[in-house]
Amino acid sequence: MAFGIKRDELKQWKKDVKSGEIAFLTHYWADDRFPKMNTVTKVGCSDIRKLKQWGKKYGLKPKWIHQDERYPHFDLIGSFEEDILFAEGKIEQLKRFKNISN
Repeated sequence: MAFGIKRDELKQWKKDVKSGEIAFLTHYWADDRFPKMNTVTKVGCSDIRKLKQWGKKYGLKPKWIHQDERYPHFDLIGSFEEDILFAEGKIEQLKRFKNISN
C-alpha cells in the first residue's frame, strides 16, 4: 500500500517514465514482508535498456525490474534506497520521507 504522495506527483512520475526518463518516486509504504521498511522509491523508465544500464551502476540486477507494461521500474528499499537517492542528488525525497536533515 502506497501513501504520502500527491496525485500530481504520481502523474508527473508516470509522464516522465513514459517519456523515457529515469524517474524517481518515493512514498510511504507498508508491506508485511518488510516490517522494518516504511518507504520505497520507484525508479522507472520505459526504455528498458536505459533502466538496466542505470541500475547496473548501482549493482541492481535486471531481474529486479518490475516488468510493468506501462511503467517498468526498480523498487528501492533499505540501504539501496538511501544510498542511491544520495548518489543521485535526490536528498529532498529522503528529507521528506525519512526525516533526514543533511
